Formats: sequence, structure tokens, C-alpha cells
Amino acid sequence: MSAGTPGWRPSAPLLAVAHGSRDPRSAETVAAVLDRVRSLRPGLDVRAAYLDHVAPGADEALGELASGGAGEAVVLPVLLTAAYHSKVDLPRALAAARGRSPWLRVHYADTLGPHPLLLDAVERRLAEAGADAGPGTALVLASAGSGDPEANATVGALAERLAERGPWREVVAAFASAARPSPGEAVAALLGRGARRVAVATYLLAPGFFADRIRSQSLSAGASVVSEALGDVPELARVVLDRYDSAVAVRRAVVRA
Repeated sequence: MSAGTPGWRPSAPLLAVAHGSRDPRSAETVAAVLDRVRSLRPGLDVRAAYLDHVAPGADEALGELASGGAGEAVVLPVLLTAAYHSKVDLPRALAAARGRSPWLRVHYADTLGPHPLLLDAVERRLAEAGADAGPGTALVLASAGSGDPEANATVGALAERLAERGPWREVVAAFASAARPSPGEAVAALLGRGARRVAVATYLLAPGFFADRIRSQSLSAGASVVSEALGDVPELARVVLDRYDSAVAVRRAVVRA
């Protein structure tokens, strides 16, 4: 029986590891997304863990799985780009968990982004905010930003994909921290280049500090509309399951070999 067919019951639990935030809206959003995942895949053991600020941590959650009798788990970074947290922090936590529970096989899934369905989610949120693509309207794709150039380049590539999908005058990436341009700088530059209107897409998983910064800077610089963070949209839950299924498929291929 294959993944996604009625009655299919995967053997590996899904541990979704999010960044974590002091803002309670962040964990509430993660919980809502994972509830949607459970509704799409009944019977899948879906658990949440966090890298910072919120319990349980990834190592604690893996310990609970191991002590509960799990022999394996799929760990999925609930992050939009691959950067320090997915390349260093989480692998370090997984290595520590393996040291304590060497019988627990951990399969590491890819980060959520980049993924075509995330572009659909961005467009959904823009439409909900009343933003219409057109030759007079430019778009800013605003993310949290990272000290990892590859992560920022990923956001830039997504901006290019959005430009190909809709008749925007221009689409540029912006970053709320660690890189430039900032959302305010990007909005001001687009208006200076002749855009009649500028819409801003908040490319974040959840509301919180960075989403508030993006909104404030963008509106102060003259943006016409700023979308909400992606949050609990159908596309995000589907990406979670796609990443999970890919990790399961790799696991099975290794077992057969």
C-alpha cells in the first residue's frame, strides 16, 4: 500500500521542528498547520518541537519518541529556507539524540522551501489582502532574512518565479534582518522607479516580530497593501506531507538496497 492511499499507516512518526518565538502567535500557527496535516493524513503521528523559546526542544521530543518505543522518525525543519538552523542547529540536536538513543533511526527531511506550492500560498495571501497583479503594480517578497547568502538567494529566486507567474510590473526580494534591501527600502525604490502601487507579500510562516516589522516598514514607505504571513493555508500542509513522503521514500529505497 502506497503513501496517500486509504488505510495507509506510515511507521515513522513526523516530528516537525519550527524555529520558535516568544510571540505566542507563532506556536499557535504551527499547531494549526499541523492540525491540518493530521486531517489530511489520518493515522499519522504528528508532533511539534522547537529550536528556541518554546518547549519541547527537538532533542527532548526525539527522546520522548525513543522512550515511547519508536524505532524511527522523520524530522522535518518547518523553515522556509535552508540556513544555519537547518544546516547546523538541528543536525547538532539530532546527533545528540542519536548518541542517547542509538536505536532510533532519524530521517531528515528537506526544509519546506523552496516549493512551488509556497508560491501558490503567497498568491493566496496577496489576493486575500486585495492585491492585484498588473502593469502598474510592483511586488516585494519580504522574508526574515539570513546571514546565509544561499538562503537569501533562494528568496530572490522565488521573487523571479512570482514575476514569471503574474503580470507584475516588477518583483523584488527584501529582508527584515541580516540582508538588504529592507522592506521599506524596496518599497521606496520601486515607487522611485515609477510603480504606481507596491504590494508586499509577507514570506513568513507565522505572525510575530518580523511580520510586524515588515508591515510597519512597508506601509511607512508607501506600500498599498501588505499580506499576512502564510500561516494556516492548505498549501503549507500539503508541502509538509510532500516533504514527509519524500523522506519516507528515501528511507524505503535505502532499506531495499
